Amino acid sequence: MVIGGGFINKGFTLAVSGKGGVGKTNLTAMLVKHLSKIGSVLAIDADPDSNLPQALGVNVKRTVGDERESILNMPSRDLGAGGKIQAFEKTLHMTIEETSDFDILVMGRSEGEGCYCSVNHILRQAIDSRASSYDFTLIDCEAGLEHLSRRTTRDVDIMIMVTDPTLNGIMTARRVQELSGELCVSFVDMMVVANRVVAETRPFLDKMAQENGLEIAAYIPYDPMIAQFDVLGKPTIELPEDSAAFVAVAEIRDKILACTTA
Repeated sequence: MVIGGGFINKGFTLAVSGKGGVGKTNLTAMLVKHLSKIGSVLAIDADPDSNLPQALGVNVKRTVGDERESILNMPSRDLGAGGKIQAFEKTLHMTIEETSDFDILVMGRSEGEGCYCSVNHILRQAIDSRASSYDFTLIDCEAGLEHLSRRTTRDVDIMIMVTDPTLNGIMTARRVQELSGELCVSFVDMMVVANRVVAETRPFLDKMAQENGLEIAAYIPYDPMIAQFDVLGKPTIELPEDSAAFVAVAEIRDKILACTTA
């Protein structure tokens, strides 16, 4: 595919991270809308709270967690050769919801006992194998740093670290950057995005970022329309294209495309 005179690399993967409540899911949804106009998109909701389907206006019937629980509850004699892990791999494709504009895979929440170690391993494999089938794969990470410690964000081209105009938001973004180095999780690029910024808070935000060794690549202004959509339960993806936040995310899209064609 030709974009702006260059060729996009097939299978470009982005992960959106940050502390809880900074607007990761809304940003992911707006990026899905922007990028789906350019190429094929797989959206992955890796947050157990699973808010991305609502933001995208999609009703997901099955999640990775649902498949995990159903297989764990099956008698071993019904699974055949390979056991539960192989059975899970075979049914994973059933959890991908297809729409006319994008596809979505939802991690979901574990309802039973035990950790997600095996599931995370398979999720990583699914991301690695399926990313090559899409122009863009976007991962809406869970809040905090667990996705890094469990390495569900392996093989990511750009890690987008979202912060709000608070010290806690900046500190989490810095810790994501530090932890990725400690765990040898490599990204082609890391981008800090400041969300819900107003003129009064920007100078303080910039100062906090500088003091913590972060460079803010993009700013998304506070947009009352997003708050209105949240109250009414309307999907973020339905925001008017002239809304302040949506216009700002278009600039982030352009930065992403510059990386894909570099």
